[in-house]
Amino acid sequence: IKFKKQHQTNKTNMKYLKLIRYQNLLMLAFMQLVFRYLFLKQSYVDLALTDFNYILLIFATVCIAAGGYVINNIMDQDTDEIAKPQNRVVGVSISETVAYNWYIGLTIVGVGIGFYLSNVIYKPTFASMFILVATLLYMYATSFKQIPVLGNVVVALMLSTSIIIIGLFDILPAIDVDNRFRMKEAFDILMHYAIFAFIINLIREIVKDLEDMDGDYQSGINTLPITIGIQKTKIIVGVLTVISIGILAYYVNSNLFELDYVVYYAMVLIVGPLIYFGVKLINATAKKEFHHLSLVLKIILFFGILSIAVIVFNLKLTNA
Repeated sequence: IKFKKQHQTNKTNMKYLKLIRYQNLLMLAFMQLVFRYLFLKQSYVDLALTDFNYILLIFATVCIAAGGYVINNIMDQDTDEIAKPQNRVVGVSISETVAYNWYIGLTIVGVGIGFYLSNVIYKPTFASMFILVATLLYMYATSFKQIPVLGNVVVALMLSTSIIIIGLFDILPAIDVDNRFRMKEAFDILMHYAIFAFIINLIREIVKDLEDMDGDYQSGINTLPITIGIQKTKIIVGVLTVISIGILAYYVNSNLFELDYVVYYAMVLIVGPLIYFGVKLINATAKKEFHHLSLVLKIILFFGILSIAVIVFNLKLTNA
């Protein structure tokens, strides 16, 4: 009986974890921890937030993102029933009412912490960032998703915003006359990573549309592949991939060429997989193939974020 109760508890916990897509939230939290503790702290720049308040910033970001996933799951019930019936949570193991309560609760907590942190750094207007992100996630789930490209851009921007928000809350309030140059340098690096995350995530969102094309078509969702066809969408993805490789190669050559470990890391774990992605994209037609390509992009994003730690390590090694 005890084992049975434990099993039921685990099953209940799992359905809620699936509702908020915990893997993506863990990736988001990991990314923000990497930028703070493997980049900013190691770079000895002045920071505005204490460790506790930074954890609150991560928690607020995760709550708002989780709320976005919940409202998306609520609005995607018909699509998921066709495209991913095995992954459905809302309307199957969790009622729509309970899901709405989770969405409201998570969003209120996230925005509330955002208000608190904005006042801690004496920038009360920065709270609007949390409100804006929560609003965009709601608009995406209810309407933007059905507008080709716009929905993809909004989701890609959300990941970039979670990087930009680090600069706004942890770097910007700590800038003064003496540290301005050093702080601007750190802020600019965060912006470069935000741009990288945006481009890779934009490509991934379009690939996910290719993967979910059948379900979207039957549900009446007008995505890019449905509007212009698979082949033209693949050409756009291919062009974006080539642009990404070009930008990365130029950036590494211009700014990081003297850091050997960084160059090797970027070539093997970022540029190499992007080339692999581009080659595999050419002949991809099946749902399974697009799912694989989406996973490759997720791995590229992971190693791309982790590269900041390699840069810091290599710089310290060079200057030792």
